[in-house]
Amino acid sequence: MQAYADFWMEWQTRIVELPWIDIGVAVLIALLVFAFRKLFTKYIFRFILKMTHQSRSQLFTNVLVSFERPIRMFFAVFGIYLALLYLPIPWDSMTIINRLYGSILIVLAAWGTYKLLNTSSMLFNPMVKRLEGKEDNMLVPFLSRVLRIIIVALAFTIILSSWGFNINGFVAGLGLGGLAFALAAQDMVANFIGGIIIVVERPFKRGDWIYTPTVEGIVEDISFRSTKVRTFADSIVIVPNNTLAHEAITNWSEMRKREIDMTLGIEYQTPREQVLQLRERLEEMLNNRDDIDKELILVQFKEFNSSSLDLWVYCFTKTTAFLEWAEIKEELNLEIIRILQEEGVQFAYPTQSIYIEKASEENYYMSDNN
Repeated sequence: MQAYADFWMEWQTRIVELPWIDIGVAVLIALLVFAFRKLFTKYIFRFILKMTHQSRSQLFTNVLVSFERPIRMFFAVFGIYLALLYLPIPWDSMTIINRLYGSILIVLAAWGTYKLLNTSSMLFNPMVKRLEGKEDNMLVPFLSRVLRIIIVALAFTIILSSWGFNINGFVAGLGLGGLAFALAAQDMVANFIGGIIIVVERPFKRGDWIYTPTVEGIVEDISFRSTKVRTFADSIVIVPNNTLAHEAITNWSEMRKREIDMTLGIEYQTPREQVLQLRERLEEMLNNRDDIDKELILVQFKEFNSSSLDLWVYCFTKTTAFLEWAEIKEELNLEIIRILQEEGVQFAYPTQSIYIEKASEENYYMSDNN
């Protein structure tokens, strides 16, 4: 019991000897900073946002929105830091606290900048309008990812440096392992360069219908390593950028008009005059349609096929939308059937004529006697 009483008395003495005034002041400082944080975020921050909206400064508004949560976190960290500064903390411990506080500030600054560099940021608009002239391009997402990675790497490097780590040695170590890494990551580097080529040359953009020897479909996204293409079977194909950069790419979305190319095979018994009359009526029908582009309309007697006389019909629709194009082509097919029926012309079918030569009776008897 005596040992327990001594232990209790020792703790009471220590509690009494604590700098309660300093602790109270530190707690008060922390509470005041937290109260100001709530006031700032609820009233002052909203007032600043309202003023920027009225002045139509979208870039400044974007900066404020990106740094809103980091600023809130800063006030919390700053209040705790001020409270700790007022307490009688040993110098060695205070050095660690200062480094930790500096590291947190770097993280908060990197966090706000990271959010600012998202794809919807107004920061990229002047560059996009100058270089691209379009909002729906792949340059902004690509640059956003590159800059975000740089921000994270810089923040990590500065924090390591503030804690006394030898960054030069770290970089040298990376240099020694760079050769091995480069040999192991040749495909990754090639895909990254291929991605840069695709972004700079812009053979397609997101939402375009492309065809390559590897894939055909709608482009959904392009990253550092690969491009995502959704096929017409509604599956996703991920193609390495290096593969796309070295292939011929047909961008069907860049069509100004859409092609119709068909061959009509009619019977060999069709007279010449009827063939010419059929050709004239088909040309007239195409020229009278408002959905057919008038720049190039061809209806020609193409060739003598093995079982048919071939008429070539070649034209373009004004629309490039697939469903509208399919409807127009269906209407043309039905019109062609109607015209052929009115002209009394029949479609040709693949046929084969077999001629059997009957042997003479004299040859038959000679062979029988032998």
